[in-house]
Amino acid sequence: MQKITFIIIFLVFQVGMGQVIVVLDGDNHRPIPNVIAYNTDKSKTSLSDLDGKCDLSKFGQGERIALMHIGYQTVRATKGALLKKGRLYLELTAEQLDEVVMSISKWEQQRKDIPQKIAVINAKTVDFTAPQTSADLLQNSGKVFVQKSQLGGGSPMIRGFATNRLLLTVDGVRMNNAIFRGGNIQNVISIDPYAIRSTEIIFGPGSVIYGSDAIGGVMNFYTKDAQFSKTDSINFFGKGNYRFSTANMENTVHVDFNLGKKNWAFLTNITYNDFDDLKMGSHGPTSYLRDHFVTIVEGEDRLVQNPSPKEQTPTGYNQINLMQKVAFKPNNNWNANLSTYYSETSDYARYDRLIRPSKDGTGLRSAEWYYGPQKWFMANLQFYKNGKSKFYDGLKITTAYQKFEESRNDRSFQDPIKYMTKEKVDAISANVDFENKRIGNLRLYYGGEYVFNKIGSKGTELNIETTEQLGSASRYPDDATWQTLAGYINSELKAKPNFTFLSGLRYSHVWIDAVFDQTYYSFPFKNADLSTGALTGSIGFSWFPKVDLQLTFNGSTGFRAPNIDDVGKIFDSEPGSVVVPNPELEPEYAYNLEIGVQKNFNDKLMLKGAAFYTYLVDALVRRDFQFNGSSEMEYNGELSNVQAIQNAAKAYVYGFEFGLDAFLTESVSVNANLTLTEGIEEEDDGTNSPGRHVAPTFGDFHLIWKNQKLKTDLFLNFNGEIDYDDMSMSEITKDYIYALNAEGNPYSPSWYTLNFRSQYQLSNTLKLSLNLENITDQRYRSYSSGIVAPGINLILGVGYLF
Repeated sequence: MQKITFIIIFLVFQVGMGQVIVVLDGDNHRPIPNVIAYNTDKSKTSLSDLDGKCDLSKFGQGERIALMHIGYQTVRATKGALLKKGRLYLELTAEQLDEVVMSISKWEQQRKDIPQKIAVINAKTVDFTAPQTSADLLQNSGKVFVQKSQLGGGSPMIRGFATNRLLLTVDGVRMNNAIFRGGNIQNVISIDPYAIRSTEIIFGPGSVIYGSDAIGGVMNFYTKDAQFSKTDSINFFGKGNYRFSTANMENTVHVDFNLGKKNWAFLTNITYNDFDDLKMGSHGPTSYLRDHFVTIVEGEDRLVQNPSPKEQTPTGYNQINLMQKVAFKPNNNWNANLSTYYSETSDYARYDRLIRPSKDGTGLRSAEWYYGPQKWFMANLQFYKNGKSKFYDGLKITTAYQKFEESRNDRSFQDPIKYMTKEKVDAISANVDFENKRIGNLRLYYGGEYVFNKIGSKGTELNIETTEQLGSASRYPDDATWQTLAGYINSELKAKPNFTFLSGLRYSHVWIDAVFDQTYYSFPFKNADLSTGALTGSIGFSWFPKVDLQLTFNGSTGFRAPNIDDVGKIFDSEPGSVVVPNPELEPEYAYNLEIGVQKNFNDKLMLKGAAFYTYLVDALVRRDFQFNGSSEMEYNGELSNVQAIQNAAKAYVYGFEFGLDAFLTESVSVNANLTLTEGIEEEDDGTNSPGRHVAPTFGDFHLIWKNQKLKTDLFLNFNGEIDYDDMSMSEITKDYIYALNAEGNPYSPSWYTLNFRSQYQLSNTLKLSLNLENITDQRYRSYSSGIVAPGINLILGVGYLF
């Protein structure tokens, strides 16, 4: 009898357990509590618990059930179908007014309270757009213009600013270092898109929170967190991805896995990319074709005909990205995270330098021009404390060590001497940030930052015939240092339920110490000893005069202090020109105004617009210079015009940004973006010229259809023309990367691409994607880019959850 009773109890228990499903977030796999399940007439309801478990035992087997949670898409299915799945992944809704962002204060704030324009790219969007690199991730947003000099690159442009006037951060640590240059940079590709949880882009100055370099905007990359278990059992899950694309025969493999207990959690992330040479499209300027390239035949440089002119030889490279996170939570108030990141590329060619014509126009100038491996390592230790204290409600301490390594290698055609420079940067940083929510409707954010960079730079000449190596001038003064110390305070006042006021101040001080080696060049100075500071501020508001109408205003200032690249660099900037050091530099300073409007029409149509104006004084620009009283000097065996970075200009940039989100049905939506920017640099003598980093008019238009398993996106990308009269002087000298107009002058033609993306959820664990880019096979080169964009490109992907 006892045995029968036990069996009955066991069977009842099993049946009960078999009536439960687990509801999880589709992005991070976290349990979602308080998901309500109800039948058609709402006579039966059930609620998920803290572990996401939802009991469906009260519903009939064939009864249709809806599962709903604010912020997530509602799912409807029969009880039998839900129990068969066991786990249900809910997806975020397309637009959330209460979306939380962290970029403005380093603490969580409601996006609707922020007066500055912010674009948010979440992990779900990254998964669907499937970018090759983080540069492509930014470009896919439709709000950021990206320039590429080579396949292994991507230099964002925001509101007329680029390179060292934009700031990159990873998990709260600034990635910009003392040798970030004014020319196009590719450090963003060191960030693995498969590791990203969210990307937040601030448009306009962000110097109050982030200090120097944040003039045009800030790009904050937040990587995935290690997840704790909410029960006594171990929480183990992971994901694997494979991606293949035809335009450069890409093979990408990714895997990540999480192991979590209640107090400890570990996350491992690995991605490997292999790219072959990139193939351009069929319809466009013939001058973009790669008709010839240089190869070595029997020890001698030969200019040979390219059998496949649409193939850009050489552009291929490979890359590995690793991330390891360890999280420890001793109690509900403290949290400690140790994160390590590593990225390394193979050698990769700088394609735009390999297509430069020789002086007589009969061949190519360079036989070799390539970057050595680009390496980045960061160890980041963060402590978080929550809970009431006398001076704060939240404390965040962030300490980090970074090591950057890069090198340049170039050799002229039929010249046995290869010139090589190698740079290393050791960077340490410490941030202390506080949040105070104790003063009524006023929230205060304040803190301090210290950053120290030390530069190692060496130069070598290699005779490829004899293999003899000799020392040569380094790119930067070896053992130079750059450091900054800063303090800030930022406030958010909820003056009324529909009116939020934000303001902030920051003071930053910067020191540079560099000693110039006189071995190879007789500099008219021995060292650069710079000590300078800057006060920046911001003020703005977010106002909802009506529930469906938002108006924003923001006024802010930004600055960029000279770095080692500005003060101490010597390199060839363009054919026939060489940049020399200039220790007499001051910070450049920006003043910015921005207004924005957002109108919601019955949750069916969302219109967004922003207008901005930025004025830059004491702008650091490259201009003609004299070295030891001469306007010319010999560099790498060539008589070259002398230039230097100088506080020689003012600049103003203004523009308009528009966005549209339309929800036509539950399955069909439309998304569009349009950006128009104009900018002028004004010299001290009163002459004007177009801004170098002012992107052409650009935008996109997306038609999206989706159901519970399939999502498709048919979209158009387009760029406007920049004619000859609107191009900066520095771009006009690079006529070999541009098309020629009827008068034989370089210009950047307009272009468009038609594209298609799709993703199909085959099961709870298996996801397939098929994308077709540049369907009409256009041959185009984005403004200022050295490499031609991909032609028609088939992309296949598979993702597996375990």
